[in-house]
Amino acid sequence: MVILEKKIEGLSEQSLSRFVLRARHAARLSGTVNVLVTSSATMRSLNARFRGKNQPTDVLSFPAAQGRGDEKSKLAGEVAISADIALENALRLQHPLALEIKVLTLHGILHLAGYDHERDNGEMARKEAGLRRKLRLPSALIERVHSGHHGRNTSLRVKTRLRTE
Repeated sequence: MVILEKKIEGLSEQSLSRFVLRARHAARLSGTVNVLVTSSATMRSLNARFRGKNQPTDVLSFPAAQGRGDEKSKLAGEVAISADIALENALRLQHPLALEIKVLTLHGILHLAGYDHERDNGEMARKEAGLRRKLRLPSALIERVHSGHHGRNTSLRVKTRLRTE
């Protein structure tokens, strides 16, 4: 399921759902991935609640609890993205916002697949770069962090499921 709380030019819930499916398969992640594209205010709240950081961030990943649901409805996890920060990144990097949302979605999906760029000696960066090329996306999020082109707080995997209440 994809929820766009903010309208993104050139991106619909249906088109982002198709991209999520392609990215999930490319990352070899089984299970459903839910994506929420929301405001920086909501991301600040989620970041404070789940990571103890009272600031907005670009993307958060929430892996599902193990063993939830049957095989057909298995949830891999959820990804939350700040449309506001994505817009800042897209303007700075001179590419469409819809493309930036996909870059952040891929990054979140890789976290759900178990990658952790803070602890994996570059494994996630290499995987993201390869999948970015395969999915025809601009520079990977981790590459931007290391080259100084990343805007705000790099995403982290959050060990609890996202619940929007």
